[in-house]
This record gives sequence, C-alpha cells and structure tokens, in this order.
Amino acid sequence: MDEKTAKLRDIFIDATGGDTATESQEESPGSLVGGDDGRVTERVDELVARMRDRYEFESRLDAADLRRVVFGFYENEDDAAVAAALDAEADAEAVFVARMDLHLVADSDRPSLSGNRGSLGDSDRDAPFDFSDLKALVVEGADDGTCAAELDADEETVARYRRVVEATREATQANDRYRDEFEELLTDVDLSSRLDVDARHDGLRDATEDIESNVSF
Repeated sequence: MDEKTAKLRDIFIDATGGDTATESQEESPGSLVGGDDGRVTERVDELVARMRDRYEFESRLDAADLRRVVFGFYENEDDAAVAAALDAEADAEAVFVARMDLHLVADSDRPSLSGNRGSLGDSDRDAPFDFSDLKALVVEGADDGTCAAELDADEETVARYRRVVEATREATQANDRYRDEFEELLTDVDLSSRLDVDARHDGLRDATEDIESNVSF
C-alpha cells in the first residue's frame, strides 16, 4: 500500500468508523423490522404495555407480536403480510383487531377515504350505511347486534367499523398520545439513519477534497 492509498484509507476509516463499505450497504435502508436499535424496541414495548393496562384489548396477540404489528404499520405492510410474519397463528383480521387496540387506524379503514398508507386492510370502501349513524350508536353503547339491526347491515361489517370508531374515539380522548409517540420513535429511526449516512458521506468528501489538494496523483 503506497502513501497516497494509506492516507485515503485512513480518511475513510475516520469518516465512516470502519474499514469496509459493505456492512451498511447490506442492510435495507429505512427498515424498522429487524433493526438493532434496542432502545426503540424497548420503548415500543413499554407503550404497548401501557396501552394494554389502560384499555381492554380484544387482541390475544402477545407483546412481541403486538410490537411486530406496530412496526408493520409504519412499514406500510398490509395486514395479511404482518399476519404471516407473526409467531402466533393469525390472519389479517387478527392484525386489524390488534391495530385498532393500538390506535393504529389507517385512512383506508375509514369509509369514503382513500388509504394514504397503502392497503392495510380490506375496508378501503364505502360503508353500506351512514357512518355518522354508527358513531352515534357506539356513543350510546349499542352492541353489534343492535347496530346491525338499526343500520340494516350485517354484524360482521358493523363490528369492523365499530372497532374503527372506538379506536378513533379512544385515540382522540388520549390526545393521540400513543400514536404520536409511536410515530416519533419509528419515523425518527429512518431520519437518524439518513442523517448518519449523510454525515459520513460529507465527512469523507471533505476529507478527500482536502487531501487531493495536498497530494499529487
């Protein structure tokens, strides 16, 4: 290794913290699932536990699978894909129920609104009844059977939209605190990664330009 090569290698190590460029390139950029930030994972678990203590969860998924549901939501994975990745035997409907427990309501879950987060469920369609009527019935404490009779709809459809209404109400009453914390944690993962990579590249570029002005090639 000649003097110029040695200097450039030293610059690369100083700027990147390593002597190879393959480690970070092998990782999927911006991926939340399978990440190595233990602090984020721990905080998500804490938030899920707090929600489980405060609210009556319908979901029977364990803590690890609920965390996977949260990560999958912010990766724009659909419910079926998340279900396939869980340790428990679960289907898309089970993931939907878990999302509602966690206040992770997508635009596509609400009638007459297009899904900006991707096809997270199969409810990106108009409800077969006035959604405001269902909201009023839920506020009154009506069960699925009563709502279905009042709205002239099947109970399965009513039950799905009822979960959306209840999750939205709970989130609003909590000032969207839990969802805001999820977003702060999980959207900052990608931001921090980009800032770190940009800083490395800037440092390498500046250092390389400096040595090129002093070393003749």
